[in-house]
Amino acid sequence: MTATQTAYVVSKMRVNDATIRSLFDNEIVCRGPGGWSKNMVIGQNVYDTNSGSPNQDVTLYTRFLVHPGVAGTVTCTANVRGNSLSRDSAATYRLVSGYLTFADTSVTNATDGQPVQSSVSTGVRGLHADSPKVWEPTLDYFTLPSTVQGLNVVGDVELQVCLRGITCDEYKTTKVKFTLFVNQWKADGTLCKTDSSIQVTHEVPYWVHHKYVPLNKADFTVSKAPGCVPRFNAYVKAEWLGGEAAGIQGTATGLTDSEGSTTTHDSDMSHAYVLPY
Repeated sequence: MTATQTAYVVSKMRVNDATIRSLFDNEIVCRGPGGWSKNMVIGQNVYDTNSGSPNQDVTLYTRFLVHPGVAGTVTCTANVRGNSLSRDSAATYRLVSGYLTFADTSVTNATDGQPVQSSVSTGVRGLHADSPKVWEPTLDYFTLPSTVQGLNVVGDVELQVCLRGITCDEYKTTKVKFTLFVNQWKADGTLCKTDSSIQVTHEVPYWVHHKYVPLNKADFTVSKAPGCVPRFNAYVKAEWLGGEAAGIQGTATGLTDSEGSTTTHDSDMSHAYVLPY
């Protein structure tokens, strides 16, 4: 890659046939010149094959923008991370299909030369009766080249059911509504255009624990109306509607580099990014 180049990496994994309810993570680990690195992981529990639940067959996408900022070779590796959720027994599940690809190697950067991308920092942003709304992940104000005609905006959210320190009913659910907001602004700082058409509500059982929530506004066209400029922001609004406490997961810390490894790394989780066109 060149020093100014941005690529788009995507890993898709589908698993099923779990012998015991298990954690399934789809992780991408990228390394590049000058010690540059970026990692991303998306996870969800997969139910056992006899559960009769739709959650016994799970497909996860992990995807983000790659921009080392230094010329050189970037290598990305896809990892399946798994763990039996039984206290007494090991488990297996089957990786049915998947791929790892650079879906685009010439993503347009913002005018500051950086890709439009942001991840939620370490920790879990609580969603419950005392804190029913969270605005994460967010893309703060960014300016794109005047030649850009539209934006493909993605918010990939990792929802966690129940929070540490809060007692939850293992046989109940949480209900959360997600809305992806995309805004364009005028030169005077007033709103030019907004879109909140991408919405989804999930009622998630406790035993799923982690729920992958992808949101995608693929066709936000840039307005050329008087006063409007190619300046934007975007964010996901999560609204707790009832049930058990929940939260939006940030960067996962202390992940082992491989099975049995004593070395660890961090991987981003909930994040948002833009593919201009």
